[in-house]
Amino acid sequence: MQPADADGFPIGRHPGWPARLGPLITERGPVALRPPRLRDGSAWSRTRLQDRTYLQKWEPTAVGGWQERNALMAWPAQWSALRGMARRGQALPFTITVDGEFAGQLTVGNIVRGALRSGWIGYWVAARLAGGGVATAAVAMAVDHCFGPVGLHRLEATVRPENQASVRVLEKSAFRREGLFRRYLDVAGTWRDHYVYALTAEEIPDGAVSRLIRTGGASRP
Repeated sequence: MQPADADGFPIGRHPGWPARLGPLITERGPVALRPPRLRDGSAWSRTRLQDRTYLQKWEPTAVGGWQERNALMAWPAQWSALRGMARRGQALPFTITVDGEFAGQLTVGNIVRGALRSGWIGYWVAARLAGGGVATAAVAMAVDHCFGPVGLHRLEATVRPENQASVRVLEKSAFRREGLFRRYLDVAGTWRDHYVYALTAEEIPDGAVSRLIRTGGASRP
């Protein structure tokens, strides 16, 4: 039987997974990343329902209403899907925590090995923690992990031009804008343009975390 960690993820099957990253100290407190847990459901649902106005305008249109998709009973299926992708080496799903408490999610998805060795990165953070460097710290830790133990070479991210807060997160983590995807995703019932940002391992030889610390965006404990 494949040995598993405390969250049930197989140990050693995929490079760099499972993993617990951080903490980094930010204005909002110590930020860390860990695999999602089934018991995250209550905090996940409560945060998503409270922050509907803040989150819904940036997220892709999905089947069902916001209440239904983010109810407590919806979490087990989402958790199981994330767990399945991680077990197959297709994604790195993380819960973002601040001072040990649930604060959002970060996922590295569409992981491709072989000659490409790439993935995309997406994230969201609770509204009450916005603007305090939480998302930036989470992204920086994930980038360094992907270019280190995970063995990826390139990461991509897409963001609507109107979402300047998310643009700042990516640029603070050294991502560069490569272009504009026209009518790329259906968001809130309309096809929206998105910037595409990218980063390769050679572009940050000292790492995204070191870059963030140098600019005063975070510090190690």
